[in-house]
Amino acid sequence: MRWLALLPVAVFAGLGGFFLSGLYREDPDVLPSTRVGEPAPPFTVAELPGRTPLDPAVMTDGEVKLVNFWASWCVPCRVEHPQLEELAEVVPVYGINYKDDLQKADRFLNELGDPFAAIGADTEARTGIDWGVYGLPETFIVDGDGIVTYRFVGPITASVIEDTILPEIERAR
Repeated sequence: MRWLALLPVAVFAGLGGFFLSGLYREDPDVLPSTRVGEPAPPFTVAELPGRTPLDPAVMTDGEVKLVNFWASWCVPCRVEHPQLEELAEVVPVYGINYKDDLQKADRFLNELGDPFAAIGADTEARTGIDWGVYGLPETFIVDGDGIVTYRFVGPITASVIEDTILPEIERAR
């Protein structure tokens, strides 16, 4: 019966060790993704009227590409938008408008520009769930065979392009 009194202490110590081990990951700021190294999930998206629709065949077209999840209501998405336009000159960027009003998404692109080679609207969040999206913006690098090689969470800045995205694009090639 005495060992039962020690059970809460053992559980607490085990949980503390588990949480502490998370601080010693290779990069504690990077959220893990089960999609990296796996084929890109299929798209379950609607068309965004007036925009080039997203064709799932582009995932295996032999080209490295970016897939960016964004929304008009997402302030960090607005911040990263100029960088997406810059990256669109290097690789095709495909947009997934996530849980958004389609008219607001269209106004967002009319105001800031449309860097996307094609775009789909994930109004029901099905594609976001399939891709493992935690929050917006999120950007995935997909190689020419359709394998997700990298995932970046948060707004892409000029330094992120130079230090992270461009080297990861080169690795994917």
